[in-house]
Amino acid sequence: MTIAFTFPGQGSQSVGMGKILADTYPQARAVFDEVDEALGQKLSDVMWNGPEDMLTLTANAQPALMAVSLATMRVLESKGLDLKASVSYVAGHSLGEYSALAAAGGLDVATAARLLRVRGDAMQNAVPVGQGAMAALLGLDFDVAVEVAQAAAQGEVCQAANDNAPGQVVVSGHLAAVERAVEIAKAKGARRAVMLPVSAPFHCSLMAPAAEKMAAALGNAEISAPAVPLIANVVAGPVMDPDEIRDRLVEQVTGTVRWRESITWLADNGVDTFVEIGTGKVLTGMVKRIAKEAVGLAVNTPEDIDALMEKISG
Repeated sequence: MTIAFTFPGQGSQSVGMGKILADTYPQARAVFDEVDEALGQKLSDVMWNGPEDMLTLTANAQPALMAVSLATMRVLESKGLDLKASVSYVAGHSLGEYSALAAAGGLDVATAARLLRVRGDAMQNAVPVGQGAMAALLGLDFDVAVEVAQAAAQGEVCQAANDNAPGQVVVSGHLAAVERAVEIAKAKGARRAVMLPVSAPFHCSLMAPAAEKMAAALGNAEISAPAVPLIANVVAGPVMDPDEIRDRLVEQVTGTVRWRESITWLADNGVDTFVEIGTGKVLTGMVKRIAKEAVGLAVNTPEDIDALMEKISG
């Protein structure tokens, strides 16, 4: 059994996330306290009690998702998990790359929380509300989706932002260009093409101001080599060097999340078990579509944690 740990991105958040972990394990509670302290905000209260629109704010959702992933990791470690001995790679979807890096010892929890708060604010503020948009193009291959985005741009920005799974590509850019992409995609035979309820056009060149802010923040952050290789979103391959990790995290703000290729690379390099650490099961669903022979597990309850430890030690 060759294992990769994966870490979810924005959209997986839900009110109540992490509460059962905090109530059950002091190690998990300590992570949430650490994140609250690092941000100078009772983010855990928003996570557990809402309101949902407050949790959904990019600046809150990003550190919140990381907090649940790292709380889960701390519990696993308290039960005897040795990441380096049991796990071959870590990977995260968009903001999940920060969770993956922290899980592998490349960032401490407080630094990860502060970086994600900067990232969330910077991405939210990069484009005035209403000027940008994102849309999911379902049933088109990535190459066709890229052609659709290029045809829709017409002097504006429209890019393939997320290559999530076969037939599941998200485009991002100026509102009018993304609306054109939806119509072009339908004409090209997309099964569905729908605008997404997001607050900003992530992972496209309109995020350049946010990339500049992240370059400054990451330049001042202490990053260590992770215990196991990190699969970077923008190259869909492993990185270990802290300076390269910084560069890839900056590029990721405006670049495509190459998730389909990342999972394919892992499967081609021997990974047969993908374990999603944190909230929800979005990535586990994607793995089933990308690497059909692989086993996908989502770990976000005490029962899931015990089952994983039994599987690893068994």
